[in-house]
Amino acid sequence: MLIVVLSGLRARWASFLGGFVALALGVGLLATLGLGLSATLHAPERPPQRFASSPVVVQGQDRLTLDVRRGPGTASVAQRLDRPQPVDSELLHELEARWPVTPSGGPDAVGVDAPAAEVRALVGDRAQVLTGDERRRADPDHDRDADALVGVNALLGTSGGVTAFVSVFVVASTFAFAVALRRREFGLLRTAGATPGQIRRLLLAEAAALGVLASAAGCALGAAGAPLLAGALVDGGLAPAWFTVGGPAWPFHAAFWTGVAVALAGAVAASRRAGKVGPTAALREADVDADALPLGRALLGTGLLLAGLGLLVWTYATDPSALLKRKTYTTLPMLLITGIALLSPLLVRPVARLLRLRGAVGTLVRENSAASVRRTAAVAAPVLVTVALAGTLFGSAASVTRAKGAEGREQTVAEYVVSGPGLRPVTAPAGAVVSPTGPTSVFVRDGDAAVVKYGARAVTDPAAFAELSRLPVVAGDPRDLDDRSIVVNEEFERRGVGETVEVWRADGTGPVRLRIAAVLALGTGDNGPYVTRANAPGSVPDRIDARGGGTAAVRALEASGGTVRTAGAWAEAARPSNGSPQARLGMVLVLGIALVYTVIGLVNTLLMATSVRGGELASLRLAGATRAQILRVVTGEATLAVAIGTLLGLAVTALVLGALGAGLAALSAPVALALPWATVGAAAGVCAAVAIAASALPAWRLTR
Repeated sequence: MLIVVLSGLRARWASFLGGFVALALGVGLLATLGLGLSATLHAPERPPQRFASSPVVVQGQDRLTLDVRRGPGTASVAQRLDRPQPVDSELLHELEARWPVTPSGGPDAVGVDAPAAEVRALVGDRAQVLTGDERRRADPDHDRDADALVGVNALLGTSGGVTAFVSVFVVASTFAFAVALRRREFGLLRTAGATPGQIRRLLLAEAAALGVLASAAGCALGAAGAPLLAGALVDGGLAPAWFTVGGPAWPFHAAFWTGVAVALAGAVAASRRAGKVGPTAALREADVDADALPLGRALLGTGLLLAGLGLLVWTYATDPSALLKRKTYTTLPMLLITGIALLSPLLVRPVARLLRLRGAVGTLVRENSAASVRRTAAVAAPVLVTVALAGTLFGSAASVTRAKGAEGREQTVAEYVVSGPGLRPVTAPAGAVVSPTGPTSVFVRDGDAAVVKYGARAVTDPAAFAELSRLPVVAGDPRDLDDRSIVVNEEFERRGVGETVEVWRADGTGPVRLRIAAVLALGTGDNGPYVTRANAPGSVPDRIDARGGGTAAVRALEASGGTVRTAGAWAEAARPSNGSPQARLGMVLVLGIALVYTVIGLVNTLLMATSVRGGELASLRLAGATRAQILRVVTGEATLAVAIGTLLGLAVTALVLGALGAGLAALSAPVALALPWATVGAAAGVCAAVAIAASALPAWRLTR
């Protein structure tokens, strides 16, 4: 068996080359991303910077810690405050009276030159006592680095999932099509006495050998690519400057065995199908695919398609805001893509028959595509993946961006908006209405099992704010907002007007009981809550809305130190551009991975398919077809297959964007869907160019 396997690999190396490259690239990417993930989970030891010379640091509390229910008992959960609390002045005097104290540019922490046990005994629960590596928590960049690592972790995790999905998809398609081309070979083996089990074991052995070789090459690629990935993340500002990769061996083990498993998984279905080939297949002359969609594939495709549609409907019905999140519109389309790809042979023949192409060349393109369903579907499948990911990723991100921009513009009737950090107070001139607001946070219990931190806005003048804002009010009246009340949104567990909600402020003080003055629709996620400055300690305005007052108001606004714009110009400038840098890089990375795999799949499939058509093309030459006509037929078939894949990808995009639009409407947010025609067109154009080249070159060689 081993001799037969190795001989087969050596004799048909060209047909296995695409699968080898796809698998090696996938394993290399998984190893690279795994090393990056490991680096985000195990940051290197770094000495403290702010209090490097102090053995003990006393810092104000930087976490709100509350007890919540966990099963039959309770447990403590901590939420990070917007900023650490200052060290109590009385405690500071006590420390200074006993030991040397080193201040460092802020009231939140001091260094103490004293034994840690004695400092803890004095401080008690009035502040935190940090020693050793924990002193880094007092560094100003500690939280920024932690947030950056969380973002990098999400980016690499999503990219790794897409890599695994696309690699399985391409490798499985490659094996399935290769088996379809070897029907006569398997028929001869059956005629010679080979059993179905031996045929299956032959294919699985070929897949295992291919998987081991490709995975080993992929691990080498991963070791070389991981430092390049770390450098790119640091240069792009997505990871801290000290971010490096390397060290653990588990990413290589995970990537290697994943590659072997992917190769075997891709070959399982193909081997079962090959085992059913009978001896009479060696005598078959017709090239029409009569059983292109077996019952098992039809059931699996239908199940995945229904599961994808069901998840879309269920998400819309239970949590429409989840449809706006990148994690949802990155992962959910994969079920739809796989389901439609498995069912694509059902669509190839009807679509091809609908074409009314003129002339002999057009007729041959239509009939050959309809007859060779497997070949056409194998070309359309990777195109479907790329176009669907391009449409759903960039289309969903652009749609959410448009909705946020439209929502922000609709919620103010101001003439001018000033933006910028730390705005100075403004005195409203005669005839002007001025409303400063700033960022803050509130902490609220969600039932008895969780504590939720909400990003809120602090209102300086509730009357002016109510006059200049047009919030999506569901109940109540924002004009009733005062120091003893709060405006909440529909995400709050308690949201009845007049009810009271227990709130902890941004600095951890509380709880305070605030009456609900109004309830807002959830929208795209930026609708409240709102509190007054009395319940937002430390908040500084970063936005001022103004109306009236003429040029005097403009001069007064300019004195705030921020950028003064008209409301329309502010809304355009403030509109996010497809999310954070991590989100944009993640979308580009995911689409790039899909496009590379699509190119590999197209080249491999079309080279294999065209190279076995020598007899067919020779018959066309004998029938009077010119070489140019044959090339047009072959490239026309490839172009038609790409067009079918593009249409299927657009169908997936339409489903996802349609659900997103319904979700925006359910959240009372503006529905502003956007299909990224440029990105989708570029992806489809690359696929078409590659398909034409990969089919024309072997056809040109065969017709010499």
